[in-house]
Amino acid sequence: MQHILNVIEVRILGSLMEKEKTTPEYYPLTLNALTRACNQKNNRNPVVSFDEKTVAATLDTLGFHKDLTKRILSDDSRVPKYRHDLTKTLNLTDAELAALCVLMLRGPQTLGEIRGRTERLHPFESLEEVEQTLQALITREPPLATQLPRQMGRKEARFAHLLSGEVETEEPDITEPAVLEIRADNQRMDQLEGEVQSLKGELQDLKDQFTAFKQQFE
Repeated sequence: MQHILNVIEVRILGSLMEKEKTTPEYYPLTLNALTRACNQKNNRNPVVSFDEKTVAATLDTLGFHKDLTKRILSDDSRVPKYRHDLTKTLNLTDAELAALCVLMLRGPQTLGEIRGRTERLHPFESLEEVEQTLQALITREPPLATQLPRQMGRKEARFAHLLSGEVETEEPDITEPAVLEIRADNQRMDQLEGEVQSLKGELQDLKDQFTAFKQQFE
């Protein structure tokens, strides 16, 4: 594939690829259904908020200029529906489509993450099968995926798609969030300890009052 895709195009194609496998009874998708699929809050990273006008304009580009989607008109439906053509255009196997799809919808991921998130798309039997599939995408000409440099603090390498060109990687600041988390825990502990001391004081006051009350009848 010669075209470099923008983030909206990637999200639309990824959503079509996903729904083709997970909800085939509703595929191809109407414009409304496709927009909702793009804007899902689960299984998406990042979460986006496209309007139908944006999705429709992007579909025109994908269909008329890049030949990656098709507009379907049928006698039993009053509204047009849309499907992707990536499987045929890129000659993808089911396994390759599944791996590429989750990378398009959720960004860079490890082998384990890819395997766990493709269960409804394609049942990979092992991490080795996932790796073999990714290597097939990596060694294509041009390549469709890449293995990213291992990040500081991470044990496993991540993989990313190349449909939008080379991936820019940044080392995450893993120290500061950890420090913030510890500080939050310490604050909570201090608060709990204060509450315990307060309760102990109230209990002691009750004991003193009860003792004084008993002494009145001795």
